[in-house]
Amino acid sequence: MKTIAIIGAGPGLGLSIAKKFGSEQFNVALIARNEEKLSAMVKELKDLNIESKYYLADLRNLEQLKQALEAANADFNNINVLEFSPYPGPKSFIPTLDVTAKNMTEQINYYLLPAIEAVQSVLPGMQQNGAGAILFTTGISSMHPIPQLGNAGIVMAGIRNYATNLHNILKEQGIYVGHLSIATLIEPGTEGDPDIIADVW
Repeated sequence: MKTIAIIGAGPGLGLSIAKKFGSEQFNVALIARNEEKLSAMVKELKDLNIESKYYLADLRNLEQLKQALEAANADFNNINVLEFSPYPGPKSFIPTLDVTAKNMTEQINYYLLPAIEAVQSVLPGMQQNGAGAILFTTGISSMHPIPQLGNAGIVMAGIRNYATNLHNILKEQGIYVGHLSIATLIEPGTEGDPDIIADVW
């Protein structure tokens, strides 16, 4: 069986992606820092006969993230798909005119650096196998500047640039790199229903 590792997994989008890939015969590795939520997700997936495990990591701690991915790789023998979609919440957003070098650090440490670390952790295995997929899910500010999301937009645009460069390099190696920019709130029963997003991936 193949395995998907979901970085920043939560009971919304992360769980929907886990269910979708699990229904396609994927094992699921859930990585985040909230053990209570992760444990409940594993139980829900188990009830659907989806093999899954969770791994604790504060994404701002790159060593924890690396160790979590290494543990998942060891437990499932491989990571075939990496999906990256952490969400720090609206309280972390800073308007453009209030962005400073100091307050940009949180978004960089929470989002940009973990994305790079995660890719570096799984990419050698994908290159060795000549197959794999790396999926980045971001907000719309990665493509369309929104003044109220000044700090997030800088980081997400960087993720989009990184994903595009990875795609152009790795497509010849059988590795797919995709970026999905969500332009609405992610809520069940709306156009931003997490199940719809999971189906797109």
